[in-house]
Amino acid sequence: MDHENQPGCCAEFSAVARTSRRAFLGGALAAGVATTIGSAVIQTAAAAAGTPARGVVVVLSMRGAADGLSLVVPHGDPVYALARPRLAVPSDRLVAKDGFFGLHPALSPLLPLWNAGRMAAVHATGLPVRNRSHFSAMEELEDASPGSTTRSGWLNRLIGSDAIASPLQALQMGGTAPAALYGSAPFLTTRSISEVGIAGADKWDTYGGRNRSLHTMWDKRQTRLAGSMRAAFGAVADFAPVVASPSTPANGAAYPSGDLAKALSEVARIVRSDVGVEVVTVDHGDWDMHADLGTTEWGAMKRNAEQLSGALAAFFTDLGALGDTVTVVCLSEFGRRVAENANWGLDHGYGNAMLLLGAGVRGGYHGTWPGLTNDPDADLLVTTDYRSVLAEVVSSRFGASIPTVFPGFSPTRVGVMLGQ
Repeated sequence: MDHENQPGCCAEFSAVARTSRRAFLGGALAAGVATTIGSAVIQTAAAAAGTPARGVVVVLSMRGAADGLSLVVPHGDPVYALARPRLAVPSDRLVAKDGFFGLHPALSPLLPLWNAGRMAAVHATGLPVRNRSHFSAMEELEDASPGSTTRSGWLNRLIGSDAIASPLQALQMGGTAPAALYGSAPFLTTRSISEVGIAGADKWDTYGGRNRSLHTMWDKRQTRLAGSMRAAFGAVADFAPVVASPSTPANGAAYPSGDLAKALSEVARIVRSDVGVEVVTVDHGDWDMHADLGTTEWGAMKRNAEQLSGALAAFFTDLGALGDTVTVVCLSEFGRRVAENANWGLDHGYGNAMLLLGAGVRGGYHGTWPGLTNDPDADLLVTTDYRSVLAEVVSSRFGASIPTVFPGFSPTRVGVMLGQ
């Protein structure tokens, strides 16, 4: 469903979606690689074109403020069921259930990963200070540097923290980069894998005249524009194995329908081609559920959770053994209120749950539970700054400097990544 027309979507999030889509269609963007498929947008930051990646981190942003209390249910807290007499997920329907937590039944396709200890949930995470505005919370979350006047995101600081200079980082082909990728380190954008190429050098250019003429024009010039053109030629060439890779999923993977599944199938092709891409961000909208969040039998939460779990399960099946090199982090700008509203929905809240899957993840439930309060304005309080979770990911996967990626922040141990 188009989130701009979803009944339960608030006016502010609709504006975010419209702004993002207009900017994308207009080609206004920073440096980067962007692939968009319907409401899902992929951004890739390349490490070293033509050389193997050290590993891959996929950041999946559930846009619109997903309700972590529905995805990772605290059935052991009696307030949960009292505050949600119609929306609470019944305890006997939960999967991966322990004495206190359980997962929404629509996440069942992820049980093989959970049971193998390759999936974790960290509850009561979020920003250091409550922020219920989609606009500012997304930016604050992705800047991850409160108080800084420098416009840079944590992923850009991550890819700019080493000496790798990739030709792919200079290629700009359209799309809207998330704030997490804003900054001085270059990255590549494109609408889709198939669109990475030189305009005009297509099937009708049977003699290769387009490329020859461009190289003749730019290869020996010593200007900044010529340098950019040569970088673009290099990026296209280095990305060619991805474009040429088969689009058919591997290992018998069967992706469900939907934008997120299509986006992750493209990410799997990028990972398989191993052209040096180390960071991928995937945006998935439609999580703003002020109305018709529903139950385990109907509603937006059931639908979105099924899309999320089906797409991620197919993604890891598609990757096969390569899944041991890929870590997926799922997060949202803030959570929802504890108590349900009159419209079968939940209003903007604060704390949330983060999901992690794949390489280096220490499976199971993590975090410190703050306890719930049942009143109309009550939030899930934050006991774990989300940056502490991300710090463990970038440290364990890339050995990155935490002060560089998260300036001024001192993480506390979460233990969700092996070796941390």
